[in-house]
Amino acid sequence: MMISSLINRVTRLGRRPAPRARPGPTRLPRRAAAATAVALGLAAVPAGAEPPAPLTVVELFTSQGCSSCPPADAFLAELAARPDILALSLHVDYWDYLGWQDVYAMPAFTRRQVAYGEAAGARSVYTPQMVVQGRARLVGSHRDEAIAAIRAIADEPRAAAITLTLHEDALEVRVTPLADPAPAGVLWFVPFHSPEPLLIDRGENAGQEIAYRNVARSWMKLGKWDGRDEAVFSAPVPSDSPGHDASGAGVAVILQESGIGPVIAAARLEY
Repeated sequence: MMISSLINRVTRLGRRPAPRARPGPTRLPRRAAAATAVALGLAAVPAGAEPPAPLTVVELFTSQGCSSCPPADAFLAELAARPDILALSLHVDYWDYLGWQDVYAMPAFTRRQVAYGEAAGARSVYTPQMVVQGRARLVGSHRDEAIAAIRAIADEPRAAAITLTLHEDALEVRVTPLADPAPAGVLWFVPFHSPEPLLIDRGENAGQEIAYRNVARSWMKLGKWDGRDEAVFSAPVPSDSPGHDASGAGVAVILQESGIGPVIAAARLEY
């Protein structure tokens, strides 16, 4: 669904500051032992270990009030099952006036989509929209186009790697350059979950029960990376919020040029 009449309103939203996590970088001892991860069930990565295989980031801007979105939501769920893809569902709030308020929507996600649109010179935003690796922008239900973009990006060399290590009171985020020079970027911290299927009572999708995968719960800035030296950042250990089902939950860390440019690297932990 195209939404040109609301672009001025959501563009104003896009100028508000995004919520922040604790700033970095924070230097942590290189030989600090990873804490036991039993409480969260996370698989900690030992410090100094080889970085995991690169991930391709797929963001889907969607809404429970958009009749065109369920096919894209189902497609994102398929992508989320792939080990080489970090698929995230970002629910926007500009369709809430149609009679159903999206229970996962946040203004921060609307601001992010608008920022993508402004960077591309777009005159409007729409749902469902998919953004692949911060670069390819396409209709979220166009499977062939999305798969082609993912394949093209998967073959490209990566300029940096992110390794996540769980400690007792924080998540260590280690960024390692793989190119000289590597591009500088903004580091994002994104908790996500996969809630139980939801029955939508009103609006354009009234009567449908829809399952969502990897729904972003917030979008927080950890800090900036200069692209030159290995750096260690500290992120908060995630905890479940009231009203969120913990199944299929986890955290993602995304390194991105200028915050809305090409994705440089990404990592995730699931529990």
